[in-house]
Amino acid sequence: MRRYATSKFRIAVLVGLVAVVVFLASSSGIAQTGATPAAGATEAKQQPRGIMSLILENIDFVSITIGVLSVTGLTLIIQGFIKIRAAAMIPETSTNHIRDLIGRREFKELIDFTENDPSFISRSLNPALKRAPSFSSMKEAMETAVAEQTADQFRKIEYLNIIGNLGPLLGLLGTVLGMIFAFQQLQAAGGDAKPAELAGGISKALCHTFLGLFLAVPCLAVFGIQRTMVDRLTTQGALISEELLLLIKPAEAKPAAASASAAAVRPGATPQPGVPSVRKAPVPVPPPQA
Repeated sequence: MRRYATSKFRIAVLVGLVAVVVFLASSSGIAQTGATPAAGATEAKQQPRGIMSLILENIDFVSITIGVLSVTGLTLIIQGFIKIRAAAMIPETSTNHIRDLIGRREFKELIDFTENDPSFISRSLNPALKRAPSFSSMKEAMETAVAEQTADQFRKIEYLNIIGNLGPLLGLLGTVLGMIFAFQQLQAAGGDAKPAELAGGISKALCHTFLGLFLAVPCLAVFGIQRTMVDRLTTQGALISEELLLLIKPAEAKPAAASASAAAVRPGATPQPGVPSVRKAPVPVPPPQA
């Protein structure tokens, strides 16, 4: 946990989120720092309003939906950075304990530990251990478990991609509604509406566009970052799992020795027991002639 808290990248992300919140909270008063009207003036000039003031004045179902998705996206971002890290997915304590159990050849305890441990390594090795002693079946079960865990990790961060893609669409929907409102004001005025009467609908449209982009940009950016983190950590976990699986690989049967009858007899060698020796028949000698 200390390593996570001191990570420069995660600290930068946290500072960025805090800066955005401070900007939105103070934006309503930034535009009001201009000069005040002179004393005795007959008519005070209307000060421009901040972004938050415009958003709060144009609350509708589109802005509420974007607000709910913003809270959901922020929750997923924080949750992802907490869970997608080496200390959570492939902790060294679990890996070292598995190595010790393999070194002591305590396979029953190893199965029990991997059954209850939620780490990536344990969840990859446990199905393989249940397929022993066939090493091919063990390897196949481990590869299936690794693929399932990798897909599960990608599914968890896929919601950020969905929310990020919905942001511009919701902003466009709000923009269309704002323009419809502006043209209704123009029609009600008989085509001779003042710019101030059209400004409300245009302002509403642009506020929705801003909210949609404000939702999409951080969600899509963090989705790309977390996808890279998941790919790196799952690949590392798969390599460690394969290394540990090779340590518990069952001993393969040695090939049977060749039978003694198939061995070739070398010339001049002592005949082996059970192997008949080959003798040449005596050549008959012809009788002497008288």
